[in-house]
Amino acid sequence: MSERMLNTASVLLLIAAHAMAAEDYGAWPTLQPLFPSTGGGGIMIGEYDPVIFGDRCVTAFTAIEPNGTVHRNTVAFEAVPEQGGILCTNGRWRSEDGTATGTTPFRVFIRDGVKRGSP
Repeated sequence: MSERMLNTASVLLLIAAHAMAAEDYGAWPTLQPLFPSTGGGGIMIGEYDPVIFGDRCVTAFTAIEPNGTVHRNTVAFEAVPEQGGILCTNGRWRSEDGTATGTTPFRVFIRDGVKRGSP
C-alpha cells in the first residue's frame, strides 16, 4: 500500500471515528420541570423553559436550596444549529438581582418543539 493510500485511509478512519463518537442529542432525556443543579450541593433547578431568541436560547429559572430558599435567575446560551434542531450551549447565568453570575456545563437540545437536557 502506498504512503498516500495509507494517509487517505487514516484520515477516513479518523472521520468515521469522529462521526461514531458524536453525541446524539435527540437521545438525551426530555427536560424535566425540576432537576439537580450541575453545581451540586443539593440545589434543584426549576421553571427551566428555554426559548430560542435569535442566536440565543434564554430562560428564567429558579435555584432552590435544600432549606427551601428560592433564588431567581436567568440564563442565556449560544444557539447552535445541530442535528436538525438547536443546541443551546455555553450557558451564562445571572441572578435576577445581579449579585451572582456564572457559567453552566448544562446544555439543552430543542427539535420539533421537544426540549432535551444533557445527561
